[in-house]
Amino acid sequence: MSDPKATFMEIDAMGKPCPMPLLMLKRAIKSTSTQQKFCLKASDPNSEIDILRYCQMQNLSCQMIKITEHELHYLIES
Repeated sequence: MSDPKATFMEIDAMGKPCPMPLLMLKRAIKSTSTQQKFCLKASDPNSEIDILRYCQMQNLSCQMIKITEHELHYLIES
């Protein structure tokens, strides 16, 4: 069985404080001209509020997976 994250473009925001994870996501979305899937990796717990709210406002599908206490993965589809 294949890893579901394998088809996602990875955005590594580990160790970066908010609002950097959100800004990195916006930049990645803007740089793609077609529908894309993203896996945003973040360590800042405040990113949860920013990322989920942004995805809701932009009508993006977003699933958050808590890997560890200090690692969150957001699977986002535009």
